[in-house]
Amino acid sequence: MHRRLFHRLLAVATTGLMVLGQVLAPAHAADDAADVMIIKLSTEVLDSIKADPAIKAGDVGRIIALVDSKIMPNVNFQRMTAASVGPGWRQATPEQRKRLQEEYKILLVRTYAGALAQVNDMTVTAKPMRAAPEDKEVVVRTEVRGQGNPEPIQLDYRLEKTPGEGRGWKIYNLNVMGVWLVETYRSQFAQEVNAKGIDGLIASLVERNKANAKKA
Repeated sequence: MHRRLFHRLLAVATTGLMVLGQVLAPAHAADDAADVMIIKLSTEVLDSIKADPAIKAGDVGRIIALVDSKIMPNVNFQRMTAASVGPGWRQATPEQRKRLQEEYKILLVRTYAGALAQVNDMTVTAKPMRAAPEDKEVVVRTEVRGQGNPEPIQLDYRLEKTPGEGRGWKIYNLNVMGVWLVETYRSQFAQEVNAKGIDGLIASLVERNKANAKKA
C-alpha cells in the first residue's frame, strides 16, 4: 500500500480519537459494545471532517485543542506512550513521563494533520468481533473503503474495558494496514533511548515536532 494511503487511514483513526468525546455521551457509551462504539466513532469522524473546514485544512492548533478537550478522557494515552517507549518508560521520572506524553501527542497530531483533507470519500464497516462478555481487552477489526481503492483496507483498534469511568472502553493502540502504531514507534524510540537515554528521546521528539511545525 502507498504511504499516502497509510497516512490517510491513520488520520481517520487518529481523528477518531480526537472526536470520541463528541461522538459518545457518557450516559450511552458505557452501554455500547466495543465494536458498536468504534463504528459510531468512525461515522462521526468522517462526518466531522466533511463539516469542519479548519480540520480539513490541517489546522494543527484547532486539532490540538480538540485533543486536549476530548481525547484524554477517552484514550489511555499513558499506556499508549509507555508501550511506545518500551522498557525505558520504567526508568523515566514523573517529569520525563509527562514530557514524553506531551511530545508524543504533538508528534501524532502534527504528523497526520495534513492528511485529514483527503478522507472524505471513505466508509468504515466492522468485522465480526470474537470476544466474550467478560473480556477486559478486545480487538475491533474494521474495513475502510474509498473511491480509487477497490480493495478494503484493514484498520483495527485495541481497547480496554474501564468500568466505573463512564465511557466503557478506552483505545490504546491502532493497526493501519497490518502495522500497529505502538510497535512501530517502539522500535524507533528504543534506538533513541539506547543511544541517548530518556532525555535524548525527549530532545529528539522536540526536534521532530519543530520540523513538522515548519512544514505545516
